[in-house]
Amino acid sequence: MTVYQSHKMRAFTAVIEHCPDTGLYVGYVPGLPGAHSQGAPLDELNANLREVTAMLFEDGEPEMGAQSVGTQTVTIP
Repeated sequence: MTVYQSHKMRAFTAVIEHCPDTGLYVGYVPGLPGAHSQGAPLDELNANLREVTAMLFEDGEPEMGAQSVGTQTVTIP
């Protein structure tokens, strides 16, 4: 008998910045403590963020931090 487990796909939005000193991209998932990484190029950063985020869920649902509500554009004169 084969047992199939239902795997719920989860999507998270990451904030990405580029460090001009190192040339690396740095990213984190708001509200998910510990979900941060770096890499260059962007594909490497994405793979690293996927790996660290998946590790946080290995032992069950992690405790979420602050809830991300979005981004805003700040305009100055």
